[in-house]
Amino acid sequence: MNAAGYWSIIAHGAAAIWLYAAVGFVLMTIGFFVLDWTTPGPLRQMVRVGLPNAAVISAAGLLSQAFVIVLAIYTASGNIAEGLLRTLVFGLIGIAAQTICMRLIEWVLGIDVGELLAQRKFAPTTLVAVGLVIATAIL
Repeated sequence: MNAAGYWSIIAHGAAAIWLYAAVGFVLMTIGFFVLDWTTPGPLRQMVRVGLPNAAVISAAGLLSQAFVIVLAIYTASGNIAEGLLRTLVFGLIGIAAQTICMRLIEWVLGIDVGELLAQRKFAPTTLVAVGLVIATAIL
């Protein structure tokens, strides 16, 4: 391989990394705001004041959203433009599906997320919620 071909491949790969990172960042930001919007109470403020269950639920939500986005990026194929578009579309669908499934699971199991988030002490129920969030992301 000649030097020009080598550097072309390097530049293409570096550009792809930056572009997928940007799309991933946008999706994670959207995912957090959707999580904040769909949970009872101001989730960001609850985390800021140190409510442990709010922090655990936020972390689990972001972790599961990251799984969805990583899988969207991993399965994206073809040229960069096509892959970025697929990542964006599948990432948004994944965030929506995760959010809907979590609200349904909370409803079916009767978990009062608002009460859980507002508690000043760690509640073991949070671990059930964390497991459900992560399991939902894998769906």
